[in-house]
Amino acid sequence: MNAIPQAAALTPEHAAATARTARWTVADVEALYQLPLMDLIFRAQQVHREHFDANEIQLSTLLSVKTGGCSEDCGYCSQSARYQTETGREALLPLDEVVAAAQAAKDQGASRFCMGAAWRGPKDKDLAKVGEMIRAVKSLGLETCVTLGMLKDGQASELKEAGLDYYNHNLDTDASFYGQVITTHRHADRIDTLGQVREAGIKVCSGGIIGMGESRRNRAALIVQLANLNPPPESVPINHLVPIPGTPLADVAPIDGFEFVRTIAAARITMPSSFVRLSAGRQAMAEELQALCFLAGANSIFYGDKLLTTGNPETDRDQVLFEKLGLRPI
Repeated sequence: MNAIPQAAALTPEHAAATARTARWTVADVEALYQLPLMDLIFRAQQVHREHFDANEIQLSTLLSVKTGGCSEDCGYCSQSARYQTETGREALLPLDEVVAAAQAAKDQGASRFCMGAAWRGPKDKDLAKVGEMIRAVKSLGLETCVTLGMLKDGQASELKEAGLDYYNHNLDTDASFYGQVITTHRHADRIDTLGQVREAGIKVCSGGIIGMGESRRNRAALIVQLANLNPPPESVPINHLVPIPGTPLADVAPIDGFEFVRTIAAARITMPSSFVRLSAGRQAMAEELQALCFLAGANSIFYGDKLLTTGNPETDRDQVLFEKLGLRPI
């Protein structure tokens, strides 16, 4: 019997090219969700260990530098001017307050400082002030990230010139479900902003919110849309919806914790070299659920007692959890 010829070994260049052209389908990711949970977590942990130290976790701190009064109608957001919530309208923070908050974050162990502003998109005069913030925070030795809404032509380049490392612009949810959550702009508008960020040479931070009434297929499609960006986001925040009184999603029933863990695992498997961040909603999670998320491939968190307008576990509580789990901040 003739021997079956072996396939030629891939060169590193060929392997890299193959990885770049690989595309996930919704059916692929749905199949991941359908695996027995132990098998799914085992696979995610294998992928995680191939690309990261499994006992290290990246710490970011998020500060709202301009709160409330946003013209958008995002159904989950307390900062929309369209809803009656406890979040008021505030002006852009002065530079010295931002620098003081960044220094405090660094002193507590954060390596990245994220600044968020409740805008549909920044005006040029506001962007110049944000640029000053980026330069000042960079001078402290921190990585910088901003989330300012949709960008106009040339604005991403201005942020790059200021030294910005990451731009956050979440896809939020699957394109087919998007209109049930947001109507004042399109899913494609978010993709356009991410393209401008990439073109300017800034790293992308983009993820979504789980538990807004979407189906499992919607969750799988969101993961596919993120994973198929070329390249995928360097940072992928996975948020668990925090229902806020006064918003349209205030009474949405929470999803099962294991379903959230499955989403973390799917993100890790499909985006092997990305930091997967356990983001909003962590305050309500038991230590055991957080540990499962870390086991499933989450290796980044927001650190501090507040995320824009929603609560977050206190720093001391996180430090105790890290000690229990043997996690080392990076």
